[in-house]
Amino acid sequence: MAKMNKRVYGVIGIASRMANWNADFTGRPKTCSDGTIFGSDKALKYSMKRLWVSQGEKVLYFKSYILNQKGAEKNKIQPKELAERYNELFDTEISDKTSSQEVLGNLFSTIDVLNFGATFAVKKQNIGLTGIVQIGQGFNKYEDSLVEVQDILSPFRNSAKEEADASSLGKKVVSNEAHYFYPFSVNPNHYDEFTRLLPDFEGYTEEAYLKFKEAALVGATALNTNSKAGCENEFALFVTCKEGENLYLPHLDTYIDFRKDERNLIDITRVEEVLSAAADRIETVEVFYNPYTTDIYTTAGFLSKEGWTRKNIFTRTKVE
Repeated sequence: MAKMNKRVYGVIGIASRMANWNADFTGRPKTCSDGTIFGSDKALKYSMKRLWVSQGEKVLYFKSYILNQKGAEKNKIQPKELAERYNELFDTEISDKTSSQEVLGNLFSTIDVLNFGATFAVKKQNIGLTGIVQIGQGFNKYEDSLVEVQDILSPFRNSAKEEADASSLGKKVVSNEAHYFYPFSVNPNHYDEFTRLLPDFEGYTEEAYLKFKEAALVGATALNTNSKAGCENEFALFVTCKEGENLYLPHLDTYIDFRKDERNLIDITRVEEVLSAAADRIETVEVFYNPYTTDIYTTAGFLSKEGWTRKNIFTRTKVE
């Protein structure tokens, strides 16, 4: 496996139609104090982790369950503790004598820790790993988003209420339409210091990056739960720097504009200004989008350079 030596910047776009990409604890789409709808990085990472789990990858920070074996709640299902999840993945228990080398080696064997880092405090192990991939908050850029509340009739009566003599009612909250744009960066050297501690660890690899990239392109589309049905990956921008280039770019989502007429229009002309100023330090620019619903607005000549392309986000084929 080759070590990854290139910094990457980009944006991941998620469309949500009559769905709820990221709810708060009241069940409504998550909002800032000014009412702007946004999705947390945790929501996006969850879609990626769920994809990796379905593909058979080792994922540590993912909810799994156990039947309680003691007390009044015996045989009741409950989420596993972090130590129990660790035991499940690696078939070993951490004791006071367990070396940190062994724990680090196991942590770096999971695809989520390798990409997103970890805070691991079990027994006498207190390990904090800053993730290679950092994802910001995903703000909705569609100005006409509305919150819709649907009444739902349950097929069952709630016997806990003495006066209840009919089926109970529930609610489902969705947004009519929203378009979230998440910034991200890939800083491949964060784990280099651990290569001195772990003889068999080579740091962040191209293989790990490609698994992140694949999840960034299909994770939301593959996530088919009741509240997420209607959410899909509709856009992604990957800006790969030349090897060894220490180019530092701002969050690129703030330079993207979204408009909607009969079709969606994602305007990246302001992104062009940022990238054109550093073009000699950039190896590739890839714009993935849904060409069946969306147009990408750029100036003539942008994406005509060698290695600068636009592609169908579903088929990965080049779009002229």
